[in-house]
Amino acid sequence: MQYRIEGGSLPALIINLNPGETIISESGGRTWSRGPIVTETKGGSAGKAFGRLLTGESLFMSYYTAQSPSEIAFASSFPGQIKAVRIAPGQEMIVQKSSFLASEAGVNLSIHFQKKLGAGFFGGEGFIMQRLSGNGMAFVEIDGELMEYQLKPGQKLIVDTGYVAGFESSVQMDIQTVSGAKNVFFGGEGLFHTVLTGPG
Repeated sequence: MQYRIEGGSLPALIINLNPGETIISESGGRTWSRGPIVTETKGGSAGKAFGRLLTGESLFMSYYTAQSPSEIAFASSFPGQIKAVRIAPGQEMIVQKSSFLASEAGVNLSIHFQKKLGAGFFGGEGFIMQRLSGNGMAFVEIDGELMEYQLKPGQKLIVDTGYVAGFESSVQMDIQTVSGAKNVFFGGEGLFHTVLTGPG
């Protein structure tokens, strides 16, 4: 499988599939395609389907399998960027709700529930996020611009609430209160910051 990402503020992911290769997306995710591609819609277990619904995805997933060399494209649904993420066995990625765009068939999409009450209520991303696991390439759509940081063990990154696009599962997400009444009322940062702690 070869891919490229083209376009400006509303990019498209264009994938060239070899015979027998499969790419999955939420139901109806394909924007265009060329060549013989067989489409199969699957729902999986009721639990997985309900989990996808909670994360902003459709109940069903579409599996696109090339019969001979083919091209398929998926376009972003809002202004921003498309990020390619390599998922390896034992390595998971946690991303915003509704950010899953497409992946190889070896990647599993599931629900990630934020266990810390404070982070769930005030972290800006809510209690429900998406978990990518398994093995293969995954593609997520991010609203706005993207900055990527590699955190060392124990290193912290303080982020304004609502600005976290995703992180490896080894990263801990929590919140901290903004100190000082003047900062709270006049600093424009609100009551809480999101804190990401490495490694990852």
